[in-house]
Amino acid sequence: MTVQESAFFGFTNPVDPRPDELQAWAYHPEAVPVDAMPHDWDLLISGDVLAPTLFELAMDRQCPARRFALHCMYIYAADGVRPNASSQRKRRLKKYVERAEEVGDEPMAIWAHNCRVLMTRPELFDYQDWIEGGLTRYPRRLALFGRK
Repeated sequence: MTVQESAFFGFTNPVDPRPDELQAWAYHPEAVPVDAMPHDWDLLISGDVLAPTLFELAMDRQCPARRFALHCMYIYAADGVRPNASSQRKRRLKKYVERAEEVGDEPMAIWAHNCRVLMTRPELFDYQDWIEGGLTRYPRRLALFGRK
């Protein structure tokens, strides 16, 4: 699936971008590199409001910012398996995982597999992998029965 490309005119508020702004930026990420964004921008935008947009960008093989969107989806997933995560967040995450399993390519299939592992064994959470981008930089399938 390809998200429709649009022109990027900047963020009204980079700390709280609108979905359409994020989508437009994703196809022109060189306009404002991630390094120029506020500190921990990935953490700031990886919530429920932008998750649908981030998921679609991560699913789009042609999106220049796909890897960044996938990284944000790992953050979203890690937050969604916490014991105090809302039931709505858990339901949404499960739907994203199911969709990635059904129609996603290899990076999204790996993401879905890793989400299922974390849902089953939350104690396998590793900050470097899930929050700092380790699973995005070094894609691999986590073992369900491995050690932490």
